[in-house]
Amino acid sequence: MLLLLAASQGLLLAPAASRCRTICMAEIMPPVDASLIQIEADAEAVGKAVLAKVELAAAKAISERGHFALAIPGGSVLKMLKDSKPAWADKATLAYVNHKAVAMDDAELSTHAKACKLFLSGWKGCDTIVMDGTADAVAEAEAYEAKLQALPENRLPRTAGGLPCFDMMLVGVGDDGHVGSLYPGRDEVLATQAWVLPVEMKTPGSISLSLPVMAAAKQVVIAACGVSEKYPQGKSDAMRRAIEGEESLVSFPASGLRPVATWVLDEAAASKLSPEYR
Repeated sequence: MLLLLAASQGLLLAPAASRCRTICMAEIMPPVDASLIQIEADAEAVGKAVLAKVELAAAKAISERGHFALAIPGGSVLKMLKDSKPAWADKATLAYVNHKAVAMDDAELSTHAKACKLFLSGWKGCDTIVMDGTADAVAEAEAYEAKLQALPENRLPRTAGGLPCFDMMLVGVGDDGHVGSLYPGRDEVLATQAWVLPVEMKTPGSISLSLPVMAAAKQVVIAACGVSEKYPQGKSDAMRRAIEGEESLVSFPASGLRPVATWVLDEAAASKLSPEYR
């Protein structure tokens, strides 16, 4: 079969009989356009900028079709939504970019439990798509995909190619370049036939939206910020690689979102970028 290059997403798509076919691709991704980089002073400013983008995206989606579809990761991005109580929550559907295969009330490991504690308990009426809460990552991925597919298009639109089209996709990037639970050097990074993938790299396993699903959102926002005594320059090395390094999907999965994402960084995270970005 012919391979089709989806230029708008920077991903290879291949028709296949299997649910999740992967393709070996080592092509170096072009660097991010400087207009897509937004640099803020510190972590607090990044959080405010991201929350403002969420508010604008929600207002636009609700004005256009009466509903807002948002996907969020775990980690520091959750803290950016802390204590928010949006007036539009009862017109929103919330899904997780990735989530461990654990009970939903697991206070230590469940992103959903952490979200509830930080902000979700204040999002009255929000339809949150949750997992079944088992340790079976494969079954959980299949069930989560089915739940997303069951949503009508006025709540979760579809692209022309049939992918879910979230109004906003919030994404974090790990130091090794992982996005969601898509890690470098693993087949899941190149999967094109599934909306949701099981990732059994660690214990417990996880589920993750596929990279084409992340890239298909109307607006993709990658946020990176924060410093520590151990890492005084925060995620500067990771952001340099993610934004302009000679990387492929295999070596640094975040590079697959270069064509579509807006990158909101604090000064520390942006400190090692080339001058044209700063």
